[in-house]
Amino acid sequence: MRYDSITEAIGNTPLVRIDPDVHGLRNIDLYAKLEMLNPFGSLKDRAAWNMVRAGLAGAAERGETIVELSSGNTAKALALIGGLHGLPFKSVTNRMRIPEVKDLLLLLGAEIEELPGQSECLDPTATDDPLTVFHQRLGRPGNAHLHTDQYFNPLNAEAHAQGTGPEIIADLDGRAPDWFIACVGTAGSSTGVASALRAHDPAVRVIGLVGEKSDFVPGIRTADEVQEVGLFDPAVYDAIETVSTGEALDGMVTLLRRCALLAGPTGGAAYLGALRHLRPLDAELTERRTAVFIVCDRAESYLGYVRARRPELFGRPAVKNSLTTLTAADLGQVTAIAVDEAQKWIGSGRPLVVDLRGPFAYAALHIDGSVNIVDELFDELVRNGMPFSTSRPVLLACPVGEKSARYAALLTRMGHPDVRSLAGGIVAWRDAGAPLVRD
Repeated sequence: MRYDSITEAIGNTPLVRIDPDVHGLRNIDLYAKLEMLNPFGSLKDRAAWNMVRAGLAGAAERGETIVELSSGNTAKALALIGGLHGLPFKSVTNRMRIPEVKDLLLLLGAEIEELPGQSECLDPTATDDPLTVFHQRLGRPGNAHLHTDQYFNPLNAEAHAQGTGPEIIADLDGRAPDWFIACVGTAGSSTGVASALRAHDPAVRVIGLVGEKSDFVPGIRTADEVQEVGLFDPAVYDAIETVSTGEALDGMVTLLRRCALLAGPTGGAAYLGALRHLRPLDAELTERRTAVFIVCDRAESYLGYVRARRPELFGRPAVKNSLTTLTAADLGQVTAIAVDEAQKWIGSGRPLVVDLRGPFAYAALHIDGSVNIVDELFDELVRNGMPFSTSRPVLLACPVGEKSARYAALLTRMGHPDVRSLAGGIVAWRDAGAPLVRD
């Protein structure tokens, strides 16, 4: 197979049947669409190429820079495509959460700008957020950037409506699957594939998978975050279900060790989410059915992410003090206090206020007197024991109050006598008009 350009190798990825002895479904054939085998390593290769190719010639003439609000696979694909066409690429993000991806982008020659966004993801309604302001400026005429705008660009979904979806139908001998299960990030792949499959067979059921509110699975937005994505339309999905980090890693390990698929955590989440949805249905079927999920990228970029959460997979001792070990009983012990109560407590009880957001979000606006310990670092500190004295009360804050509640539960279980979580997080504090300071 010979190509004149590497971009010609994008698409036409394999559809591989998962061994029933692995997944245990009796009446459903489960297939994985291996988007990790695109030339740049992920599902995003399709969208990146479809969004940028029409503007490449003009951008080169004008000396523009390709820019995208991405810290992951879209950025990687655009950096490679830009280099291929002699164009620089700039990644703008609130926070680079996967160190291996950041290092790879730098190796590819990308410029990375981390703006002091107030939350962990772009919120187009937050007009005072620096990340949102930057996004709005990119849309104005006359700027020196080719902005691909993956969260709102219909060419994102079109790449999958014209490529990924029809390929699935062709590989199933002209039939659409009965179920399509997809993790939802920018919503481009799930929206585009769903439109192609339903155009062929309106009865196809589409299951969208989002992250749990306080969790982080690379490439997947949480139930709250996904509402801010311009391409997201809840009407596309027959059901939207949550998937946890633990499930993503369990599924990833199964795909790696039992199926020889070098899947990343998002592929693991799609596999486990598919099984969880399909198992109750499988028992009631009398005819064979078909389901497809997507393995969107590869495992190698996430070794640090996996090691931090599952050290035992690397021959290291399991972590006792971890959010993954929390039970419903632990979470039931959390004391979450509203903004007005928190203000009074800060004034009278003088608790240590710990802001768990990223450094740029903290620098943008934070509670006066609070200390910034990024959640990843805080996680490492907690793993090694109580990170501060138990003689002083503690108030934990995060963007919307969910991750702080989980850490409050963990610290309470570890023996801290008075640790509380700010209900609604910094967003609630801001919306209540409570004072915030800027570095």
